[in-house]
Amino acid sequence: MKTVFEKTRGCNDMVLSFCGGCGHGIIMRLIAESLDELGVLSRTVLVNGIGCCAPSWQFVEYDSVSVPHGRAPACAAGLKRCNPDKVVYTYQGDGDCGAIGMAETMWAAIRGERITVIHVNNTNYGMTGGQMAPTTLEGQVTTTSPRGRDVALTGLPLHLPEQIAALPGSGFVARVSLYDTARIRAAKNAIRKAFEVQLDGGYSFVEVLSPCPSNWHMSPVAAMDHVRDTLTKEYSLGVLKEWKGGA
Repeated sequence: MKTVFEKTRGCNDMVLSFCGGCGHGIIMRLIAESLDELGVLSRTVLVNGIGCCAPSWQFVEYDSVSVPHGRAPACAAGLKRCNPDKVVYTYQGDGDCGAIGMAETMWAAIRGERITVIHVNNTNYGMTGGQMAPTTLEGQVTTTSPRGRDVALTGLPLHLPEQIAALPGSGFVARVSLYDTARIRAAKNAIRKAFEVQLDGGYSFVEVLSPCPSNWHMSPVAAMDHVRDTLTKEYSLGVLKEWKGGA
């Protein structure tokens, strides 16, 4: 019998604690597969943020560090500088990466730290009750914007990849999504490329547009459709910055 599918060695057998229909499980698998294929599982370190990303360390078969809210890039930079042979990446939500951790996010990119940042954008604070995040869409209803986000009061949605791509220190920057099989494959390619860039000596950043059925009050299928039909209108998919070579 021909084997057509195997469980990646990068994930263990624990049952995921994420909400049904959430994209985190898919993303974590894509990360683990990429690290496994590159042969670097034994020297990988995950630095997980706070929020829905916080329990991610429980499901992986490599080292991890849990850090205070927003501080993952700073911790990852220190780990990488002290252990340059390690493959170090952060796993963060939009509130962690783009709100309380905005300074750490930007300065790691400005300095060109040799780390990889995986940024999960589901346009709200998923774990703590669905509050408005920097990436919340104009008019989007959240628990802290019950009449819809008013950009005259709170500003426009944050486009982190575009900002990071403009920085000389950044190496590879992309935005991907999960709403169908083709987009999941494209997400896998971008995530693997991000780790290859780190191995080549550069900084890499991948934003993943991910569904949040629980806080969007949608079925899993409707949430995926919402990513396709609404989120990608605000957040364009694609590679924003190509890697130019080793530093």
